[in-house]
Amino acid sequence: MDFHNRRRFPRPRRTRGTIKRVSANPVKTREETALSQTHDDRALAGFFLTGFLLALLGAILPAWGYHRDPADFIEVGNCFLSVAIGVAIATSLGRRLIARRGLRRVMIGACAASCLTLIYLAAVSPPVSNWWRIGGLLFLGACAGALNRALFQAISASYRRDAASTVIRGGIWFGLGCLAATLLVFGAFYAYSVPTILLFMAVVPAVFAALYYKASFPAAERAMHPTLRQAIADFRSPGAVLFALLLFFQFGNEYSIAGWLPLFLIRRLGVSPPGALLLLAFYWLFLMAGRLLAVPLLPRVHHGKLALASGALALFGCLVLLLTDNPFGAGCGIFFIGAGYASVYPLVLELIGRRFPYYHPGFFNGIFSIALFGGLLAPATLGYAAEFWGVGVVVGIPLLGTFMVIALLVLIWLESKVTGR
Repeated sequence: MDFHNRRRFPRPRRTRGTIKRVSANPVKTREETALSQTHDDRALAGFFLTGFLLALLGAILPAWGYHRDPADFIEVGNCFLSVAIGVAIATSLGRRLIARRGLRRVMIGACAASCLTLIYLAAVSPPVSNWWRIGGLLFLGACAGALNRALFQAISASYRRDAASTVIRGGIWFGLGCLAATLLVFGAFYAYSVPTILLFMAVVPAVFAALYYKASFPAAERAMHPTLRQAIADFRSPGAVLFALLLFFQFGNEYSIAGWLPLFLIRRLGVSPPGALLLLAFYWLFLMAGRLLAVPLLPRVHHGKLALASGALALFGCLVLLLTDNPFGAGCGIFFIGAGYASVYPLVLELIGRRFPYYHPGFFNGIFSIALFGGLLAPATLGYAAEFWGVGVVVGIPLLGTFMVIALLVLIWLESKVTGR
């Protein structure tokens, strides 16, 4: 009887239960992977807004009338200085702010504050005193810095998994934001007043605030920061100093050209303000397209040769832009500058990541963050120099900076040969 009961009611095989439990795990893993990818995509899209905000000043200066005579380039330098100080303050305080308020709230707050700041800048457009705009630009830089810090915190896991891909995708979104800000001012230059243009631009951060209000992000992970001993050791390391100087000059060159190119073209070559803005848009387009083309080249081409070739191409572009006397020559120079600068910054980030594993482009990393902040100060110093030596110095100083980039690349190569790193 017991035998028949066993035959009629057999015990379930353990292997079947095991198979069911194992088969359920891949579905959960795929769901988690898709959710993580969605979080990364939404965070990376936020770099569009940071690019939009940081490129705004270079595009709006002609609309504010700073290209007319008599031009006060010191006021322009003060505008760039206020943005740089705002970015630095927000970046340094961003870690505490995220820890207290949470990642999502900081991102929403930065977007909403950017929208309100653009509305304020619309209200204080010329002929209102420049000091009112400097205060607004200081707060706009703080909004961009806080958002940038939160975005890098949101993609920290993705950066650890694949740093190169994450940086490239973020750079594409950033470049698209810079291009969008320039094209918006270009398209509305004669059609609308400056306050109306800024009100149009205020819609962009409002859209991102709504996007992040409906989004959810995982809990902020603890970032890897260098210890005080490590930061002090970096200042004593020749390799760290060389890389920091390279970041300083390269970032300063890119941001200086982007900020001052329209004023240079208008004052030096007599290009119309919309034409100068169009050439600035081409600069962002060449820079972004060059970085896209550099992605398949990096694994196939020797990095040292690629870096030196890029530096020489940018150097040639600066010479063409400095010596030309017509818009066509300016366009050729801008093409070579954008193509030359394109691969240098991603390549430098990759090399720093190999030599200094704690490095993260969005967090405070001792000497490297100081170099990036110094690069932000470059457009401000150009304003003070242009007041005494003329607008030609706007391209002359990046030309010298490109020389320094090439020299530093050679020194880094020699240092790696001597140390065996």
